[in-house]
Amino acid sequence: MTTSVRVPWQAKYLALAVIWGSSFLLMKVGLRTMAPLQISGLRIFAGTATLLVLLSLTGGRLPRERRTWAHLAVSGVFLTALPFSLFAAGEERVSSALAGIGNATTPLAAVFFALVLLPSDRLSPRKLAAVLIGFVGVVVIMQPWESAGRPDLLGFGMTLVAGACYGLGWTYNRRFLGHADLGGLSMPTALLLVGSVLMVPVLGVWWLLHRDAYAAPWSGHADASGGGVWLPLLAVLALGIVGTGLAYMLQFDVVRAAGATVSTTVTYLIPVVSVLLGVLVLGEHLAWPQLVGAAIVLVSAIVIGLPARRPKSSA
Repeated sequence: MTTSVRVPWQAKYLALAVIWGSSFLLMKVGLRTMAPLQISGLRIFAGTATLLVLLSLTGGRLPRERRTWAHLAVSGVFLTALPFSLFAAGEERVSSALAGIGNATTPLAAVFFALVLLPSDRLSPRKLAAVLIGFVGVVVIMQPWESAGRPDLLGFGMTLVAGACYGLGWTYNRRFLGHADLGGLSMPTALLLVGSVLMVPVLGVWWLLHRDAYAAPWSGHADASGGGVWLPLLAVLALGIVGTGLAYMLQFDVVRAAGATVSTTVTYLIPVVSVLLGVLVLGEHLAWPQLVGAAIVLVSAIVIGLPARRPKSSA
C-alpha cells in the first residue's frame, strides 16, 4: 500500500518566494532577445500548457459556469496579462532588483481595493498609517528631488502599477470567486487559460505595429551583448513553466491552507530574493535611497499584514 506525501504549506510558501523572486532575473535575461510582450505572452502560454497537462493527468476539470468565467476574465487581466507585461516593460528601464521592490507594493494596494470590493473590511488607523508610510517609502525610492542618478520614473512606475494589479486581482478573486473554487488545479489553470486568450490579440496588434523590426510575433531581436538566443528563450520558458504554471498552483494551495491574508505576505520575501539575485548574478547596484525606501515599504507591508487586535473582554 502506498501513502501520499503531503507537502506542508510552509514549504510551498518558501518555494513561492524563491520562484517569484527569481522571476525578475529571468525576465531581465529574456529581454536580451525578446520584447516585453513576447516575454509575457510566452510566459503565460507555457504556464497554461503546463497546468493543462497536469490538470488532465490528475483528472481535474475546469469551471463550467459562465458567471465564473466572466469573473475569471477580469482576474486574468489583473493577475496575468497586465502585470506580467508591465513588469517586463519596466525592466527595460530599471534593474531586476528594483522591479522586485516594486512588487512589494501589492499589500498596500490591496488595502485600498478591499475598501471598495470587500465592505466588511475596515481601514483601521494602523493600516492607514502603514499605507501612508509605504507611500513615503516609494517617494524615497523615486528620489524626485534629484535631477540625475535617480531611477527611471516611468520604468519604476510600471512595476508599481504591476504590483498594484496583483493587489486588485487577488482582492477581486476573494470577493467574486471564493465560492467557485473547485480545488486542485481547476482555478489556477482556468486563470492562466483566460490570460492566454487575452494575450493572443494583444500580441497580434503589437506585431502589426512592429513588423519592420520583427518578422513574426515569435521572432526575437539580436542580443546586444553578443550572446545567443537559447539562454533568453530557456529563461522565459522556465519563467512560464515554473514561475507561472507551478507557482500559481502553489499559490492557490497556500491560499486554501493558510488563507488569503497569509498568502499575500510572500510579497515581503520576493524583493529580498530579487535584490540578492540582481546584485550577485547580474551585478546590479542599488543606491542607498532605494535600499532605505525598500525597507520602509517592506515594513509598512508587514504592518498591514499583522492580525487585527481583538478587543479585550470585560470581566
